[in-house]
Amino acid sequence: MSNPEQARQEYDRIAADYNNQYGLTRTGALESELVSIALGGNLAGLSILDLGGGSGIHARGAVERGAAAVDIVDVSPGMMKVAEDIERSLGRNVMRFFEGDAAKPLSHLPLRDAGYDVVMANWVLDFAETRDVLDAMLGNAVRYLKPGGLYGVEYAWYKPIPGGVKYKVVVASDPPIEFEGATLDVLCSGSPEVYEKAGLRNIEQIPPGAARVAQEEPEHWKEFLEDPFFVVVKAIKK
Repeated sequence: MSNPEQARQEYDRIAADYNNQYGLTRTGALESELVSIALGGNLAGLSILDLGGGSGIHARGAVERGAAAVDIVDVSPGMMKVAEDIERSLGRNVMRFFEGDAAKPLSHLPLRDAGYDVVMANWVLDFAETRDVLDAMLGNAVRYLKPGGLYGVEYAWYKPIPGGVKYKVVVASDPPIEFEGATLDVLCSGSPEVYEKAGLRNIEQIPPGAARVAQEEPEHWKEFLEDPFFVVVKAIKK
C-alpha cells in the first residue's frame, strides 16, 4: 500500500477499539451483513485468504459459517494479535496470521500453494493512492484465488488527489476510531475494468438495500442508499 508504515501505526493504535466498537455501529453492522450476503450462507470446508483482515471480524464470521481454514495477512501486528487472542479464547485452531503488505509480493509467506476458495480484501483497496498500487493489490488477490474462486471487497470515501480522493475516517464509536484512506476514481465509477484487468469475471455489486439492517431502518439509511460511501463487490476468478 502507499504508506504501509503509517497504516501499521494507525491500526496498531486503534486495534482493540476497532474490534470492540466498530461492529456495534450501524455502519459496522451493515458492512458485516453485506459481506455475509456476498460470501453466501454455507462456507463448509472452504479455505479463505483475508487480505487486510486485521482483527478478524469478517474472518470469524466465515469460520462460524463453516470455513475450514482462514489465513489473515495484515500490516498491523496489533490488529492480528486481537484476532489471535480471540481465537485462542474460543479454543479454535482455524486461523493463521501473517504480517505483510497486500500491495507487495507475498511469496515469502507460507500461504497455501494450491490457492484459496475465497479471497477477501476489506478496505485494503482504500490505501491505494495510485493505479499501480491498486493493480498490485488486486493482483495479489487473484494470484492466490483458485480458478472459479470467489473474491470480495468493500470501499469507502475526502480531499482530492490525482485520480481520486484521500480521506480521514472517523467512526462514531466510544472512543472514536480514526484512520486515513484513499479511493481512486476507477473504483468509484462502478466500472468492472479494474477487476477484469486483474483476471476476474462475473463482477457483481451487492445492493446495499439487500441488508436487513437497511430494510429495518429505511429513513436512517435513505441518504446512504442513494449515495453509498462503501460497497461490497464479489467476482469469480477466470
